[in-house]
Amino acid sequence: MKKFMHWLVYALLTILGLLVCAVLFVYFRGIPKYPYNPPPEIASLQVKADSQRITRGAKIASMQCEGCHADPKTGLLTGHIMTDLPKEFGRVASMNITHDPEFGIGKWTDGELYYFLRTSIRPDGHYNAIMGGYQLLADEDLYSIIAWLRSDAPSLKASKDEYPPNEPNFLVKLLCNTVFKPKPLPSSPITIPDSTQVLAYGRYLACALYNCYQCHSADFKTMNTEIPEKSEGFFGGGNPMLNLEGETVRSANITMSPTNGIGNWTFDEFYQAVVNGKKRNGGSLHYPMMPHTVLSTSEVRSIWEYLKTIPIIENKVERYVEKN
Repeated sequence: MKKFMHWLVYALLTILGLLVCAVLFVYFRGIPKYPYNPPPEIASLQVKADSQRITRGAKIASMQCEGCHADPKTGLLTGHIMTDLPKEFGRVASMNITHDPEFGIGKWTDGELYYFLRTSIRPDGHYNAIMGGYQLLADEDLYSIIAWLRSDAPSLKASKDEYPPNEPNFLVKLLCNTVFKPKPLPSSPITIPDSTQVLAYGRYLACALYNCYQCHSADFKTMNTEIPEKSEGFFGGGNPMLNLEGETVRSANITMSPTNGIGNWTFDEFYQAVVNGKKRNGGSLHYPMMPHTVLSTSEVRSIWEYLKTIPIIENKVERYVEKN
């Protein structure tokens, strides 16, 4: 018996020692760097910035870029503290993406932008788990974003304003050493589904272009950006997001559950919520849900029809109630 206890204590101490070593390794290693090694066709990429692409890129940016990168005081895309991220991620500031060659992305090539947006790996090898990883986005839409980033949009005017480098906390370091990894480049070209293919187009809008599922699934930490359908609570809501006052605002269940989701909504009610930020029974939706006024009726219709095909999740989300 004594011998058994001796070996048990030894085993427990060994396990504890290994855990301590693992914690120290993650803490001091931080977020790993990765080789920057784009294939030749991406390294030499030059995007033709015509008016059609710039217009398309501006529309996408209004949904995907400006909310995170715009300084509310100046309107320039110099970054800001992302107060709507869950508190466990710590203090995170978005980066300067203006034309400034030193503090922004003025020196980045089209290929570097493309590679970062696909893989989350910067030209210096740094990995950004929060930004990038748009591996489901169609090539043409990525080209449109790059064309817009090269444009003379006032918000992209070169500026040296930026926040100090982020200091990731232990949770972020742990996730980046275990769960979060750079995304692979697509093995073949990705095209935009024809808008007449309503369900395919709706999935593309909701899961690749506008990423509705990321907010409306269970948690950012358990979303699957390669196969969105494998995200925990896919479109079932409950993601604990924050408003500008730091209060928790859980995302809505937008599966077709009649009791806990939007199963008894009309299309017009869905349209008003998405485009104009209007509640079904009056009033306005709360931040971080914003009006998406750039969406066309056909886009909203396609998303609506696609959501009808999503497996229903009976997740009763406790909705945010504004304090008086």
